[in-house]
Amino acid sequence: MEEFKYQYKYPHPAVTTDCVIFGFDGVSIRVLLIQRGIEPYKDSWAFPGGFLKMNETAEEGAQRELEEETGLKNADIEQFYTFSSVDRDPRERVITIAHYALVKMADVKGGDDAANARWFTYNEIPRLAFDHDRILRKAVSTLKERICFKPIVFELLPEVFTMSELQNLYEAILEVKFDRRNFYNKMLKLGLLKEAEKRPANTPSRVPTKYRFNPEKYAELKQKGFRLEF
Repeated sequence: MEEFKYQYKYPHPAVTTDCVIFGFDGVSIRVLLIQRGIEPYKDSWAFPGGFLKMNETAEEGAQRELEEETGLKNADIEQFYTFSSVDRDPRERVITIAHYALVKMADVKGGDDAANARWFTYNEIPRLAFDHDRILRKAVSTLKERICFKPIVFELLPEVFTMSELQNLYEAILEVKFDRRNFYNKMLKLGLLKEAEKRPANTPSRVPTKYRFNPEKYAELKQKGFRLEF
C-alpha cells in the first residue's frame, strides 16, 4: 500500500460532485434523476454524482459519474455552486460541487451504476435524497439567470427548429407566457437565428419557417455586453 507523504491530526471533509441535467421534451423542461441502489437513501431519487477520486478534478469526477450512472458521455457541464452544510450527508462530513448541463434527452441511454435513471417534469419530482431539493432549486434559479447571458437553450433544441419550439422552450424555463408577435420580433431583431432553408414562393403562412442558431452573431453580440431581456 502506498504510504501517504503527509499526515494531519485534523479530520478532513470528503468531496463529491452532483450533476443537475436538464432536458426538453418539446413542451416541458425535464430533470434527470437516478434511483439510488445503496444506503443511505436506498431507493430514493437523487442527482447523478458520487465521491471524487484522488486523481480527478471536480469536472472529471462529474463526467465519470454521469457516464457510469446515465450513459451520458462528454456532457457540456458547468459548475454553479458548492454545498457545504455540516449535516448534509449522514455518513460523514461531505462537501459537494454541483454542476448543471443541458442535453438532448435522446443522448441519455442509461448506465450501470444506478438502480434506475428517469426523466421527471418539475411537478413530478419526488422528495429527493440528501439536500438535493435545495440543489435543484439553486440549479433552476441559475438556469433562469444564465439564459439571459448565454444561448444555452439552443443545446436543448434540434439543429433545425421552429420559432414556436424556441418560444415554448423559453416559456418552460422561465415559467412565463410571451406574446407571440413580440417574441418573434425580438428574436429576429437580435440576429441570433438564420433561416435553415429558403421558403418556397407561395408557401402557406401556416407552414412554419425553420431556423438554425447563429453562433457567429452571438459571439459578436457578447463582445458588446449582450443581455437578453423580455
